[in-house]
Amino acid sequence: MEGIDLPTGELYVKVSERHRSKEFIEYLKHLDRTIPSKMKIVITLDNHSSHTSKETRDYLLTVPNRFSFVFTPTHASWLNIIECLFSKITRSFLRGIRVSSKEELKERILKYFDELNQMPVVFKWTYKMDEFP
Repeated sequence: MEGIDLPTGELYVKVSERHRSKEFIEYLKHLDRTIPSKMKIVITLDNHSSHTSKETRDYLLTVPNRFSFVFTPTHASWLNIIECLFSKITRSFLRGIRVSSKEELKERILKYFDELNQMPVVFKWTYKMDEFP
């Protein structure tokens, strides 16, 4: 799982084999530990079941007002900046990659994100609403 800090371009990454509520909550806890406690964490999400599960809702009750979720419309992943990054990674870094184990793949993915974080890029949305048909 990954997220982008929009003002700085920094990526917050946690690699896991699955994407269940358990892993999503672990990622939220990672963000909670990493981001200063005075800041509210606003996350844009797709409608994956782990993002709205009972387990996730129960965890959010333990950290009131820490997180705010904004959900993209169904079938509109292009509205979520992180999905655009996933697409780029798939087309570049992951295309043709050869690894001998899941652990090596995880290490290489984490190294890739570490390198991206050495020179973070702030995303600037360029869509012009006045040109909307």
